[in-house]
Amino acid sequence: MEYKEEDIVLCTVKKIEGMSVFLELEDGTQASMSFSEVAAGRIRNIREFVVPNKKVVCKILRIRLNHIELSLRRVTGKEREEVQENYKKKRVLETILKPVLKEKSSEIIAKIEHEYSLADFISRVRNDPSILSKFVSKKEAETLQRMFVEKEEKDKKIKKIITIKAMSEDGINRIKQVLTTKNAQINYLGSSKFSIIVKNKEVKVANATMDKVTKDIKDKAKELQVTLEIK
Repeated sequence: MEYKEEDIVLCTVKKIEGMSVFLELEDGTQASMSFSEVAAGRIRNIREFVVPNKKVVCKILRIRLNHIELSLRRVTGKEREEVQENYKKKRVLETILKPVLKEKSSEIIAKIEHEYSLADFISRVRNDPSILSKFVSKKEAETLQRMFVEKEEKDKKIKKIITIKAMSEDGINRIKQVLTTKNAQINYLGSSKFSIIVKNKEVKVANATMDKVTKDIKDKAKELQVTLEIK
């Protein structure tokens, strides 16, 4: 696989030596990471962040003479969630394909990844089984389609907490206007705090919806002169 700087990748920690962490990418490519790129600030115990055999999501900082240098601390929460979700999708695909395709399953998954994101592929196959025929025989496709339907996944949940206050006489009505949305579930938590919950089978879609919902809330809060803090 060809990598480039700024790629977000899933790795397995292999060992910790001196002030470096040595890791292996999914395709077996070797990489390393300095302690300064594990977490911001002083690290008292490196094993709070990385231990051998742990899977971590990293960003490729540099590629020098075919050696890859990684960073853990520069990965955002959203990037981490999306890579971890893709890894789960891959495990789901393996669980479905392997009993039918046997040793061919890894090769087929690689071909699927070349054309689709795994989340998109799984979603599409459930609605359009003909997509499977691009990668497997008709008989195999029929068997796999039934398995994909049986393996229907639950919605993923994204949650944020907001604190919102309005000091004007019609403050309650202003807050209601700010929090009115059809794309998320809003729950009152007490002490001017509310939770925003977005659900979708795909983490990427849920994150995009959450971004839109929070932007709309911020815009309305500014317009209605309401104090807002989102965590």
